Amino acid sequence: MTTETPGLDPAALSAWWREHLAGDPATALGERDLTATLIAGGKSNLTYRVGDGERTWIVRRPPLGHVLATAHDMGREYTVISALGPTAVPVPATYAHVEDEAVLGAPFYVMADVAGTPYRTAAQLARLGPERTRVISERMVDTLAALHAVDPAAVGLADFGRPDGFLTRQVRRWRGQMQKSLTTERPLEARLADALAAGVETAEAEARPGIVHGDYRLDNILTNDADEMAAVIDWEMATLGDTRTDVALLVLYGRLAELAPGAVADAVRAPGHLDEAGMLERYAAASGTGALDLDFHVGLAAYKLAAILEGIHHRYLAGQTVGGGFEGVGSVVDPLLRAGLDALARPSH
Repeated sequence: MTTETPGLDPAALSAWWREHLAGDPATALGERDLTATLIAGGKSNLTYRVGDGERTWIVRRPPLGHVLATAHDMGREYTVISALGPTAVPVPATYAHVEDEAVLGAPFYVMADVAGTPYRTAAQLARLGPERTRVISERMVDTLAALHAVDPAAVGLADFGRPDGFLTRQVRRWRGQMQKSLTTERPLEARLADALAAGVETAEAEARPGIVHGDYRLDNILTNDADEMAAVIDWEMATLGDTRTDVALLVLYGRLAELAPGAVADAVRAPGHLDEAGMLERYAAASGTGALDLDFHVGLAAYKLAAILEGIHHRYLAGQTVGGGFEGVGSVVDPLLRAGLDALARPSH
């Protein structure tokens, strides 16, 4: 391990790589060993660009320090990306998944380095102009509908999760994760968790099962220079479940961009980007679902994201985060919990 790339020792990785990947033309190294760069922006799993001076690849591993159970499973991430390779959902090519912690100190996997931009801010998109921005936002929504149209069994993912009872388990799981990570008293947390527990049975009755990304947003997509979705990335929370949770998370991120400007990605505020109503209409048309009642799911998305950010804040306070941009994470938790309660308080449709 080096101070430049905490969590990845280029020498150790190079030795393993030459033994295990040298026979594949897609991953064969030249004469030089690998160098590595930590890719900024990730606040969960660690992502590195590694290269031999001629070509580059991507390596993913769990974060350092305080890691919540099941939240950083490299095998699941590798499995779903590999399975979706032949489908209409754009994903990077995958090359290896390694459980042996002797190499990097944690499990990891290797995938292709796909050219593209993970647009995060309105300022980035504003430089493209409203017409291109609208196309990008439309294709983002269409790609989500394409994901939800994939038959899990047809791509070998029949056992990737349990759609039955998914929302009930989500409420229970994220409450447990939140309790393990709390760094301060948050009265809104219990209110939102109790409200979700009270409403989950009704939400389960209308579930729409399928493959769920778990954190679908524009900055988890690499958009190429032709404004095409080149690759959906960051599949660490993917599973089989209620696909409405992905749509609700898109809605939540859009609302947060207005409620907590500067604290979260605000690409949705760029001129030309589909607004909440536009995204929902586009998804309904692309997926054939018709209008969706998402109030419960937005509330759940808010609680889930609050639990994730509280976990990151926990690691930050313990000095276990890698890179910058963590100092304001804890301040977003209460606005998220409030947004979740507001969603559940909306009049019934």
